[in-house]
Amino acid sequence: MHDTASIYNAVPDNDTLGGRLLRAREATGLSLKELADRLGVRPATVQAWENDRSQPRANRMQMMAGLLNVSLSWLLHGIGSGPSGDGHAELLESLALQLDRLKRLQHESQQLATRIERDMRRFAAGSHV
Repeated sequence: MHDTASIYNAVPDNDTLGGRLLRAREATGLSLKELADRLGVRPATVQAWENDRSQPRANRMQMMAGLLNVSLSWLLHGIGSGPSGDGHAELLESLALQLDRLKRLQHESQQLATRIERDMRRFAAGSHV
């Protein structure tokens, strides 16, 4: 699966590795036990990965990406080819999170600009004395 064409222009999936794993597994229709059997691990192990209590080793990650038909970069970082389907809900959620972050950054920038302006006035007033 080639994901380099969309890796830089796609909106990143801000979910955790476990959340992406769970969504990809559900999108393929595999049960927890079926995925565990195909990976050669116990179902409790996959459940721990999905609940972000532990992380799979690199060789298991590569196997999972293939079994779940997603790119390894998406599984690890939320960038690249994720599970097929409409994905509108995930995209909307990701955009909402990014908008909230942008609003916070804008607010912080305004506060910083106000402090710098105040400090500049103080400095200018002090240098004329």
